Amino acid sequence: MQLIDFHVHAFADKIAGRTIAALEATAGKAAVTNGTLSDTEAKMQGWGVDGFVLLSIATKPSQHLVCNNWAASCRSDHVFPFGSVHPDGEDALAELERIKALGLYGVKLHPDYQHFYADEERMLPIYRKCGELGLPILFHAGVDPVCPDDIHCTPRMAAKILEKCPDTTMILAHLGGNQCWDEVEKVLAGQFGNLYLDTSLAGSYVAEEQLARLIEKQGADRFLFASDCPWDTPDLTRDKLRRIGLPDEKLQMIFAENAKNLLM
Repeated sequence: MQLIDFHVHAFADKIAGRTIAALEATAGKAAVTNGTLSDTEAKMQGWGVDGFVLLSIATKPSQHLVCNNWAASCRSDHVFPFGSVHPDGEDALAELERIKALGLYGVKLHPDYQHFYADEERMLPIYRKCGELGLPILFHAGVDPVCPDDIHCTPRMAAKILEKCPDTTMILAHLGGNQCWDEVEKVLAGQFGNLYLDTSLAGSYVAEEQLARLIEKQGADRFLFASDCPWDTPDLTRDKLRRIGLPDEKLQMIFAENAKNLLM
């Protein structure tokens, strides 16, 4: 079966080494790539991945141009880059227009690193602009090691913005909220037609029984295969999805077909 990993991180060569080192220190975990695009592509090929979504994060307003220009330079027949905007940038809405013009496939937002809560009213113009432009938003959701006691995108926060922005496609990473999966089952799964959940980190951290319940409730047509490489590897998630007994038709939806519907 074809595999498209919808959640992969890499960095420009000149900053990859120091960025990975800093993130390893924060996460308390070794990365599985050296952070460069070339090493990531080689590793993905070794894991049997046919294509992947490359995610960048503008952690300051001044990073918009550089972040998105680099993302655009990485685009290929197997690398599908998302752009990013920082909500404090006065030009954030204009930069979304530029992201669309650059041919990027969506927008990555990381509330913890960009210092906002997902359900803040000031974010609604950004979310709605993405909907107007046909740009899916992929959020980090749930706990993050940078501030583990202060969750910036909880499932209940996500439910609020999904209700307010029904025309915007939203993808919540880490099965809707890292370490918040019981709440995801209660308030998100199967509730919103504009919501996708990605499987990033599921390979190492989510019980098979809960993964199966989430897929059943959300629907296989609203799940995206993802790893969060370099913090987990796609083979672990692939194998776990195969073990829970899904029919091939649903596996292929999750592994690639749903991603194609969003990207192609």
